[in-house]
Amino acid sequence: MEDAWDIAWLLIQLWISVVVFLIMLPAMCGASLGVTEMYIKVLVKTLEWATLRIQRGQRDQLRVQAQFSNGIIQKEDGSMEEEIGELRRCWPRSVAGGEFALCDAFYFCRKGIESIVEDEVTQRFTSEELASWNLLTRTNNNFHYISVRVTIIWGLGLIVRYCVLAPLRITLALIGLSWLVIGTTLVGLLPRSSGKNWLSDLIHLTCYRICARGLSATVRYHNRENRPKKGGICVANHTSPIDVVILANDGCYAMVGQVHGGLMGVLQRSMLKSCPHIWFERSEMKDRHAVANRLKAHIADKTKLPIMIFPEGTCINNTSVMMFKKGSFEIGGTIHPVAIKYDPQFGDAFWNSGKHNMVSYLLRMMTSWAIVCNVWYLPPMTRQEGEDAVHFANRVKSTIARQGGLVDLSWDGGLKREKVKETLKEEQQKMYSSMVVG
Repeated sequence: MEDAWDIAWLLIQLWISVVVFLIMLPAMCGASLGVTEMYIKVLVKTLEWATLRIQRGQRDQLRVQAQFSNGIIQKEDGSMEEEIGELRRCWPRSVAGGEFALCDAFYFCRKGIESIVEDEVTQRFTSEELASWNLLTRTNNNFHYISVRVTIIWGLGLIVRYCVLAPLRITLALIGLSWLVIGTTLVGLLPRSSGKNWLSDLIHLTCYRICARGLSATVRYHNRENRPKKGGICVANHTSPIDVVILANDGCYAMVGQVHGGLMGVLQRSMLKSCPHIWFERSEMKDRHAVANRLKAHIADKTKLPIMIFPEGTCINNTSVMMFKKGSFEIGGTIHPVAIKYDPQFGDAFWNSGKHNMVSYLLRMMTSWAIVCNVWYLPPMTRQEGEDAVHFANRVKSTIARQGGLVDLSWDGGLKREKVKETLKEEQQKMYSSMVVG
């Protein structure tokens, strides 16, 4: 019995040594021993081999996959007037301008059916489809075959992800969050000074680096000379809650958000003691004037950290950028756009909040292969003379979408939880009535 306890204690010591000396300490120093990079290379080779095996097993299906498009429905890029005009040309009786034709109803029926089957908005609130299987649970609609060897590799991967990687990542996450709470609480006891700010930045940075290493995150930062400066506003597209970890892994930011309870509330209160984060009560969030005043006061102080804001207001899948709320662009200051693009081959970073709660989402992240993404720091942008907040927000959004290779959509991400606004319906009605009236 004593021998068994000795072996268990030896394994625990070995586990702690690996976590602390080979992962945690290099992560805190911003260094890497190259293990993650080697792991990613092995993953790429394994996924390439699995794809070839699947394609060899079903060459007929490969031809079908090569032909399918991004959408189920083949749509034409034309205006309402052009498409209705095409319908009217096929109508037996000629229709003069300013008249109503019964065939016009076919246009609206078709558009309604297309929206029910597949529209460009609701697609952004579901996980993006993959061209080939990544040996995780998710696959695409055209995949039906798994060879015996691929199935064996999938089983071995399941054991590695759940029995080795998941415990290791959970351990690192607990260490990182505990270090954040304890460190920021202790620093909060110090008087306000430049030394306190330096310690606070160090604790935040090391904590996020440990958490990033706990996700096996491999992040490539581009154009780092454009990193957000103090007194500015960092604006980025939003795919996942771990966007915060990805960005804060390379620099310190002041967070903006609503006050929460539970574990999240503990983290918020401890972080606020050492750094001027901006947390709002639920009643304050509804007061746009109060929110704007607090943000303006923050960016007016050039010694404070840049504010990190996700203007979409909700998580959008890794394919698009949706409407930016104008509030962040009304307060003035310099906007530092940042584009984030995840590689879906190694894991689905998108958080579908309607399907998974935060805990289950984080467990999915910790049992995926890895988190691989690119981050582009774009040149700072300011509001031009005579430009309103809406046009400025759209200009910043287009810049982020273009750099990240994302689809630029004007729809509000709030449609994830709300119905279409009446004003959008009225806009379509006005377009048709103006065409009929001539």
